[in-house]
Amino acid sequence: MRSLLVTGGAKGIGRAIAELASAQGYFVGVVDTDQEAANTVAASLNSAKAYAANVCEADQVASVVADFCKDAGGLDVVVNNAGILRTGPLIDHDPADFRLVVDVNLNGVFVVAQAAARKMREAGQGVILNLSSINGTHPSPNCGAYAAAKGGVVALTQQMSLEWGAMGIRVNAIAPGFVDGGMSSPFYADPNVRNRRASAVPLGRLGTLEDIAQTVLFLASKQASYITGQTLTVDGGVVNSVLLQLPRE
Repeated sequence: MRSLLVTGGAKGIGRAIAELASAQGYFVGVVDTDQEAANTVAASLNSAKAYAANVCEADQVASVVADFCKDAGGLDVVVNNAGILRTGPLIDHDPADFRLVVDVNLNGVFVVAQAAARKMREAGQGVILNLSSINGTHPSPNCGAYAAAKGGVVALTQQMSLEWGAMGIRVNAIAPGFVDGGMSSPFYADPNVRNRRASAVPLGRLGTLEDIAQTVLFLASKQASYITGQTLTVDGGVVNSVLLQLPRE
């Protein structure tokens, strides 16, 4: 049985990834700062266990990775999904909030990936998948800290793929677009926002948690065995649609 460890796995995209991985036969590790919520998700899956950790704390992460390897018999896939969002114009952004967003969304990816890679090196194989965002390549207003961190994830993914490829480790990133769920749920509770956003997507709808989970599991699979160092944008065509929104005459 293959194994997959997902951070921020107690809700949103992380939970969707855990559920799909379990359905595809993986032993799943659900990592979250909320132990009770992680326990609930793990209990609902076929073969899973919950772990509590702050992704910014290297000691906690190393302990979870070691425990998971014992429980699962190894570590095949790690998904860096944990993240937070703080919004506001950069001119007024609280430096403490900026540091927190970068710490969780970028440093947390490094901490978890490094711990996972050290175990994967021993096995000579592994897959690391990092959640970025379309904001990482196409910043939007009032999301400066988030965009900076997610842009860093894209570059860090490329760096990891270069350094760890010879160890048999593939590293890729996924950049979701307008996803109806997870941290965006409060945003899309406003029907006007939902309709305006959905109408701007060339495919005519918002993305789903399952859209992202399916992409993650594809990149984790043997079908993607020659893909590394890439950021796969999953956005229904949004970032390529600027001319679609403008008149031709």
